[in-house]
Amino acid sequence: MFEKLQADHARFQEIDQALLDPEVTRDPARVAALARERGALAKVAIPYARYLELGRLVKEAENLEAAETDYEMRSYATAELEDLRARQVQERAHLIDLIYDRDAGADHAALIMEIRAGTGGDEAALFARDLYEVYRRFAERMGWKFEMMDLEATELGGFREVSFSVAGEGAFRNLQFESGGHRVQRVPTTEAQGRIHTSAATVAVLPEPEEVDIVIRTEDLLIDVMRAGGPGGQHQNKTESGVRITHLPTGVVVNCRDERSQHKNKAKAMRVLRSRLYEQARESARSERDQNRRELIGSGDRSQRIRTYNFPQNRVTDHRIGLSLYNLDQVMQGDLLPLTKALIDHDRRRLLGDLETIASGRKAE
Repeated sequence: MFEKLQADHARFQEIDQALLDPEVTRDPARVAALARERGALAKVAIPYARYLELGRLVKEAENLEAAETDYEMRSYATAELEDLRARQVQERAHLIDLIYDRDAGADHAALIMEIRAGTGGDEAALFARDLYEVYRRFAERMGWKFEMMDLEATELGGFREVSFSVAGEGAFRNLQFESGGHRVQRVPTTEAQGRIHTSAATVAVLPEPEEVDIVIRTEDLLIDVMRAGGPGGQHQNKTESGVRITHLPTGVVVNCRDERSQHKNKAKAMRVLRSRLYEQARESARSERDQNRRELIGSGDRSQRIRTYNFPQNRVTDHRIGLSLYNLDQVMQGDLLPLTKALIDHDRRRLLGDLETIASGRKAE
C-alpha cells in the first residue's frame, strides 16, 4: 500500500533538489512544470515524511525504554513511547485517507452536476427540481460554493434539465456517488384520486478539471448562438445570448442559456465541456481494479437505478449498499451526509481491501 507513497516522496525530494539547481531555475517553463508537480505530490509526500519521522522516533524511544534501568526514567520513556505510537497510528490513518481520495478520484476541488427529468412527465420534471433543491441545500449546509450553469424549466415549475457547479473542501468526495437513476414514489399534486405515482430523474456528477488538465483546440469547436430560455423574460427571448458548443472530435454537445451575456454563457459552456471530456478520459484510463469498483459501488450510468425516495413511508433507500433511512423529510432539506458517508465508507473499505490484497500478493511473490 505504501510503495506508491515511497515513490512519490522520493520524487518530491528530487524536485526540491532540482529547484535549487541554477541550470533549472534559468528555464521558467521547467520551473513552472516542476512547481505544479511538486504541489500535487505535496498532498501525500509531506504527511508521509511525518509518518517516517514518527517511525524513527518510535524506534529511538523503544531502544531508550529497553536500555533504561531507573524506574522513574523508564516510566517516562514508556509514556513517551505510547504517545509516539498513538501519533503514528493517527498519521497512518490520515495517509490511508489520502490514498483513498487519490485512488478513488475523490481529491477534486470542484464538480459539475447535471440533472434530467426521466419517465413520469410533469411529475418527473418536478422531481428533478426537488433533487436540484436537495443538492443546493446540501451545498449550503456544507459551506460550498454553488453556481447555476444552465436550466430548462417547464410551465409547471419543474426542470427538464439543469446543470450547476459545486466547489469546496470535500464536495466531490461527498457527491461522487450521486450519478445514476433516482426514483420517486409519491402522490403528485395534480393527482385527484390520491394514487401513488413512480417517476424518475437522472443525475451525472462530473469532476471539474483545471484548464491545464484538458487542452481543447479552437479548431475542434463548432459554436452556435441561439435565443436563450429559462428565467430572464423578454430580454432573453429577443437576444441571441444562448450558446451551443459542439466538440467535433468526440461529438459532445453542450448548451448554456442561463446568463444574459453570450460571453458568460460561452465561458460556462466551456467549463461543462471540459468536465465531460475529462470524465471521458478518466473512464478510458481506469484499470481493472477500478472496473471492479464500479461494479460494486455502481457504474454511475444514468440508466442505473441507484436510489428510491418513498414519500408515503418517509423512506429513502440506496440500492447499491442496501441502506434504508426513514428520514426522507430531512434528506429533502439537504441532510445528505448519512447517505454520502455510508457510500464513502463502503467504497473505502472495498478499495483499501483491494490495496491490501494487492500488497499481500506482491509479498507472496
